[in-house]
Amino acid sequence: MDKDFIRNIFYYKRYYLDFFETLKPEVKAKFNWTLGLISTIDRVPEKYFKHMEDSDGIFEVRVEVGSDIYRVFSFFDKGQLIILVNGFQKKTQKTPKKEIELAERLKKQYFDEKKGK
Repeated sequence: MDKDFIRNIFYYKRYYLDFFETLKPEVKAKFNWTLGLISTIDRVPEKYFKHMEDSDGIFEVRVEVGSDIYRVFSFFDKGQLIILVNGFQKKTQKTPKKEIELAERLKKQYFDEKKGK
């Protein structure tokens, strides 16, 4: 892969990887493709990467395979570093508030650990 990366992606602990391991091969492939897109293009379409309104800097990576919809929450650290946290399969129109709250807690935990608290 000889693409230039403009963003780096980091998995915080095993939250994303544990979720990823539960997915079907075609969903894993779509997540890998989507993360590659987010890493390499300047303006990522909202269809794939969107800021969550009413959140503290949480973004969602968005993947659809057939009629199945998946989301992984993330946030930025140091400009172009994206930290991936919790993922889930979306079963309702509205994103579950508990998933957003978990992402915000994990973001706080990440930065607290980074500061050495």
